[in-house]
Formats: sequence, C-alpha cells, structure tokens
Amino acid sequence: MQNTDDFPVSPTPPEPIFADEQALDRLWQSALGEIEVQVSRPNFITWFKNTRFLHKKGSTACIGLPNNFAKEWVENKYSKAVLGALRSLEESITKVDFVVISQKNSVVKNRLARPAIAFDESQLSFPEFKVDPESGLNPRYSFNTFIVGKSNELAHAAASAIVEDIGKKYNPLFVYGGVGLGKTHLIQSVGNEIKAKYQGKIRVRYTSAEKFTNDVISAIKNRRMETIKEKYRLIDVLIIDDIQFIIGKQATEEEFFHTFNALHENNKQIIVSSDKSPKFMPELAERLRSRFEGGMLVDIGYPDYELRYAVLKAKSQERGIELSDEVIEVLANRIQRTLREMEGLLNKIIFYQRTKQVPITTRLVEEILNEVLQEPVRSIHPNIVINAVADSFEISIADLIGSSRKRELVGPRQIAMYLLRDMLDLSYPNIGDRMGKRDHTTALYAYEKIAEAINKNQSLNQKVIAIRELITKQ
Repeated sequence: MQNTDDFPVSPTPPEPIFADEQALDRLWQSALGEIEVQVSRPNFITWFKNTRFLHKKGSTACIGLPNNFAKEWVENKYSKAVLGALRSLEESITKVDFVVISQKNSVVKNRLARPAIAFDESQLSFPEFKVDPESGLNPRYSFNTFIVGKSNELAHAAASAIVEDIGKKYNPLFVYGGVGLGKTHLIQSVGNEIKAKYQGKIRVRYTSAEKFTNDVISAIKNRRMETIKEKYRLIDVLIIDDIQFIIGKQATEEEFFHTFNALHENNKQIIVSSDKSPKFMPELAERLRSRFEGGMLVDIGYPDYELRYAVLKAKSQERGIELSDEVIEVLANRIQRTLREMEGLLNKIIFYQRTKQVPITTRLVEEILNEVLQEPVRSIHPNIVINAVADSFEISIADLIGSSRKRELVGPRQIAMYLLRDMLDLSYPNIGDRMGKRDHTTALYAYEKIAEAINKNQSLNQKVIAIRELITKQ
C-alpha cells in the first residue's frame, strides 16, 4: 500500500494534475512510456503516433487518435494496456474512451494548432517519431548513446567494424536477443554512423520486417512488384528489424530471399535483427537460415548490474533528471531484465517528480517498483518454480531437493530457493521445508548468495531470468 505522505494531494482543485493542458500532455507521455514496454516498437510507432490525451471527465480519460482505423485498432487491441498505463500513474482513472480527432471540433483543432508546450520536450517527448523519411532511420540512435557492457560488447564491436568495411566484413550481420535489450538501437546506430561518415554517398535503408511485409502485400495487390525492387535493391545498406516476423509469410520470404541475393552478390551490406538465433527458428526456410548462418551471428544478452547502472545514469542525465547514487543502485538491483523496462520506469519517475512535486527517494522508488514489477504470485504454485528449475538444469526433482552436496546440484537448489522467495515471497521456513526439509537458515543463505551473485555473474543472471520467464508463462 502506498504511503499517502509521499503523494500529497491538495483538496482544491479536486484533480490538480489535470489542471491544465501541459499536465495532460505530461501524463500521456509518461503513459506512453509504460505502453512502449508492452508492445513491439513497430506497433508502438504505428498506432500511438499522433495520439493525444484530450480531457478527463470524472474517472474517464478521453484519448484522441488521428483516424477511424487507428481508433478501432487501439480500442480492440490495446485498450487494456492504455488503461493500465494510465491507472498506474493516476488511480482515479477507471475508464478510457477513444475518439477520432475531428477537424470539425474547434476545441480539438485549437489544441492541435497550439505551439509546443513550455516544458523541456527532451525529457518527455518520444523521438522515435522523428524518423528520416528517406532512410527510415531515427537520428536518436547512435554509437555515442549506446552503452557497452559484457552482454553486448561483441555485437557492438561487429557493428562498429562494418562501418569501416561496408559489405565485405560480417555480411550479413545477424544480431539476436530478447525484447528490449538494445538490438534496434545498435543496428540503427550502424546506419546513422554510415550516413554521417560517408555524407550520404552510401545509401542506407532501415525497415521493420512488418513494414517490409506490408510493402510486399501492397505491391502484390497493386501489381507493382517493381516498386519493391526499386526500394530495397537499389541501395548499399539494408537494415531489417525483427526478421522473425516474415516466417510463415511465403510471398514475403520469397521476396526477401531474392532481395538478399541481389544485395549480397553485389557486396551490399545486410544487417538483420531477431529475437532468436537462426538455428532456433525451425519454421524459417532452410535457404534463408543457411544465408544468415553464413555471416556473423552475435547475440545481445540480458544486462548485468554494471551495465544497468550505467544505462540508468546516462538515461536520467539525458532526460534532465538528477537521481542519487542510492536511487540508481535500487533501480539497477531490482530491474534485471530489459533496458526498455528501465526507460519506462524512468518515465514514470519523471512523471512523479514533475507533476506530484515529490522528491525521488529510495523509499518512493521502492514503492513504484513494487507496483510495476510485482509478479502474479497467486497463480504460481511453488511446485511450478521447483519443476522449472529442475527442467532448466535437466535434473530430477528428487536430486534437486535431495541431500547430495554435488556442485551441479547445489547451484540449482540455491536458485530454486532464491526464486521461491523472490517471486512468491514464501517464508524461509516454508522454503526450507519444501526444499527437502532444510533449516530456514539454509534458505536465507541461498537467497542472499544468489541475490548477490546475479549482479556479478552475467551468465547466472541470464539463467535466472530465463527460468523466471519460463515460470510466468506457465
């Protein structure tokens, strides 16, 4: 439960954070930060660009969208995400209405015609929307803002090398890793660096697999396949994000295969990203898999503590917000999954600082984290955790909870006890009892040891995160 002392609310006016248009804009930008964590980047840009928080009446928030198609899509697909994001910032909102921003509505028209709001847009704006129409690149992404750590240093080195030897070294470059770990940032950085270095003499095009698919569908429908060839083959560097989305789309796979061949045979650079390695994409056409594996495969793993700390420090400074070292330590310790998740939480922290006028203390950050990161513990039985750990290490449950002190069993056993405490908040005596009738001090020791080790051991951290995700998906 939140301590109301941390969130002072004036009795008049009754809803102070909605007192003016700037407050609505700040609230919506913060909500967008939360929504961005939950949807893919192409969908986020497609459906939430040019949206506005128009007004709030009672407990209902009214969100404006640019056309009927966008309204119906967001209403059907993302209404829960929108409501959840808004409620996480302002509990009084219990309903969301979606409307089309009509030019016949003079109030809305005036709202859109007004100049930019007075506060510093670099702190709450979404530069994803400021895309170069010719290359498709977002100038926000650069090597200068890409923070390197153990989990991404190989991928960064390969990407940097391409700039110096386009089309000849590491071609194709295949970058893979989980959602929100920085793949898009890295591959777009290559494109932006090439544009800057060669001053436009090297033609670069970035696109998502979803956009490439839509272009193919449109070309087939309009019998204009030559437009695809002109757009994607008459360039020097092709960058495609989330290539896994073309799997199973026969016409798209076919066109990409021919595009790949046309570029590769002429020493044109190809860079793709995916959520997994080609060898773990069984539905992918074998001829495409062999071409991907013939290039350079690099993965981006989950960030370790040092990288999380560095990213939080840099992002907070980038947004013009001063966070103490203690606050950053709390965030870096608690957020162990994705970099995108950290950005979403920073947006929420900025919202509290700007609108509620409260100092960002470790206590406040802990409360925000407890709200956002809470696990669905009621739906998880302890046996699910134990089974998931056993399966992940390919050992039997009897061995996992048994008395053997073999090294290959002690580690998984400690991880199981750590997760039982961290995810389900079981008491130490309860954990000890479930893990082979052990003393509660053994469970306490295991929890503290793994909690400390995951901040120092990158491979252990990734293993624990993978098991956690396996558990929550059951």
